[in-house]
Amino acid sequence: MTRSDLSKRKSCINISGIIWNHITALRKRYYRRFGKHLGASRLQNHVAHLRMKTKRFAYWRMVGSQAVQDICQRHDKVYERFFNKEGGLPRFKKVRKYTSFTLKQTGWTRGEDTHPRGSQKHPKWTGRVTILGHEYKFVKHRPLNGKIKTVTVKRDGAGRLWVCFSVVETMELEDTTSTGKSGGFDFGLKTFLTTHEGVSIHSPLFFSQDLPRFRTIQSRVSKKANGSHNQFNGQRHLARRQIRIADKRRDFHFQLAHELCQHYDILVFEDLNIEGMKRLWGRKVSDLGFAQFMKIVQWMAIKHGKRVIIIDRWERTTGTCSRCGNKQKLDLKDRVFQCERCGLELDRDHNAAINIVEAGHRLILSQSEEVPALSTASGVHGRSPRL
Repeated sequence: MTRSDLSKRKSCINISGIIWNHITALRKRYYRRFGKHLGASRLQNHVAHLRMKTKRFAYWRMVGSQAVQDICQRHDKVYERFFNKEGGLPRFKKVRKYTSFTLKQTGWTRGEDTHPRGSQKHPKWTGRVTILGHEYKFVKHRPLNGKIKTVTVKRDGAGRLWVCFSVVETMELEDTTSTGKSGGFDFGLKTFLTTHEGVSIHSPLFFSQDLPRFRTIQSRVSKKANGSHNQFNGQRHLARRQIRIADKRRDFHFQLAHELCQHYDILVFEDLNIEGMKRLWGRKVSDLGFAQFMKIVQWMAIKHGKRVIIIDRWERTTGTCSRCGNKQKLDLKDRVFQCERCGLELDRDHNAAINIVEAGHRLILSQSEEVPALSTASGVHGRSPRL
């Protein structure tokens, strides 16, 4: 894309941010005056009238009509989550930090894909797409199979533009051999995962590795003049490093999830209050990225034909003996579980992982489903996978 084309696309994203803030102010004002919520249909009609009939908001026409409707729908979904007690009210956003707009049936057309410079050996294809009357080239990272439903133009923190296609596709699950094994996994701060077989899986902690260099760059950026080009370039530099760290963490999660799905047919995890853990331990929990890992595991399990079970967070797994079931108090500093009744001495995470997989079995039995045979008694473990 040329520099002028980039500025045009970014201006469309900025205009989308302006529309979002206008809708937020409109709904707040409506509630103050009339004491009730402004409905989605009335809101869309009002915004369409401002966009097409008034000179003041004529520049909103640079964004497609369906993109404006999508902004209204996004805003309404935030209110739905608020009414369902799943989130807060919509907030005003800085225009330069607004990230995307979405087109549905109209406003875009897809051209034919070509190899760059006519080379058939190049691993990536160059795609073409026309968005709001302007044609652009993009690097296609994967083939597009199925019917395209939406096209989203997204801007990341480093200022890069992405074209995201939402596709409805009939997937064929991979032919995977059944291992007949269940696996229980306990999440921890010292070890990322501990299996019921006693295998400890450590996270590289990519942000902690990059933290010294990150602090140096942040210190230099903080000394730049506010609003200057040097400050802007330094902030982009920080954003690129953060994106690189996030990509490394995501790649680690995908590789680990793929390996777990190859070794186990049923994967049992414990539901955790991640937000509460962040308030207690802060950056360490965010660097581990367990919430993202769980989403990846669930997707990978569907792809491999496996099953993920998440037990209740109130299930007492750490302070319960995996051999006799005795429940006792265990402080966070105690890294070894010592049973007061039967004398079992085991690593606390290992003991919790055994309890997690047994809780998963009980959950399956309560649903009258077949459970793969597996010995989970302490001291009797099968061969562990090399993770």
